[in-house]
Amino acid sequence: MDGLDPSVRGLRALVAASPALDPATETVVCIPCFRRPQYLRRTLESLAAQRTHRRFAVVMVENDASKSESVPVAAEYLASGKFAGLCVIEPRQGNCHAINAAFETALQMFPAATSFLMIDDDEIASPDWLEQMVRTAGATGADIVGGPVFPEFEDARKRGLRRHPAFAPAYEASGPVPVIYGCGNCLIRRSVFTRLGMPAFDLRFNFLGGGDTDFFYRCMRLGLRFHWVAEAVISETVPQSRTSLRWLVTRGLRIGAINYHVQRKATPTIWLRAKLTAKLLAALPFSLVYAVCAILTERERTIAMHPVTVAIGSALAAFGLEPQPYKASKIVS
Repeated sequence: MDGLDPSVRGLRALVAASPALDPATETVVCIPCFRRPQYLRRTLESLAAQRTHRRFAVVMVENDASKSESVPVAAEYLASGKFAGLCVIEPRQGNCHAINAAFETALQMFPAATSFLMIDDDEIASPDWLEQMVRTAGATGADIVGGPVFPEFEDARKRGLRRHPAFAPAYEASGPVPVIYGCGNCLIRRSVFTRLGMPAFDLRFNFLGGGDTDFFYRCMRLGLRFHWVAEAVISETVPQSRTSLRWLVTRGLRIGAINYHVQRKATPTIWLRAKLTAKLLAALPFSLVYAVCAILTERERTIAMHPVTVAIGSALAAFGLEPQPYKASKIVS
């Protein structure tokens, strides 16, 4: 059973599918899509070029019901026979709605699938990505596998931002890790969804983002095992709009707000929440000290100021103030 309310499932429209879908497929790649058809084409081309003998399917979710710019690209690739799969429209806008729709559709349509990978519609998978992720999951018994996402800046002058926490991978070496933080390069076993239930991503993070961080922290608290594969590389196209000072500051504020909400969910009493708020406020002066020290070692001052914006974001979130970058009106294509 997929655990999905039939009334919710009925909202989604199937708009494209390959000529044949094999229910015995064991590996599914999920792609949430929103207003980036030109990038989606590159994503799908990288999946078609995967060096693997494993059969896999691709599930795409268009989250812009009004324009549906991703649908023609999805239909073209599904009709080409380069890989099997389908595309659905999730009319309820928001980051978590789109990702939940992708995983729920994949679980329902491919009942024999055991491995569910995710890649964003502005990312490009290296040729051995899928094989390395699935092989690692099988060899290690890990419940969740993660890999690096390296930025490819449209503005070459911004390469110094590779070290910025907004873009740098969480780990450098392959091996067991305590947790991963993002779903832009991940593999999740079917058993994980069974343990956590549906919807997998908490809708309270729908417009803030961070539903993936919250999901993985919940997995960690249940004792699920994580593994990192440094060789399973994905590259991410970073437009100029996402390297501006304003974007980087907003990103830091958002990460701070996400950190607050993830921690708040683990503090069930008023007393514990008061302690959390006090801790976050106390972190502000410490972040300033860290920033001053970092300025002396970093050429990019935006890197040095990141801990300050994160601390401010956490403090503001404690008082109900936070950015909502995943609202359609605030997304720049």
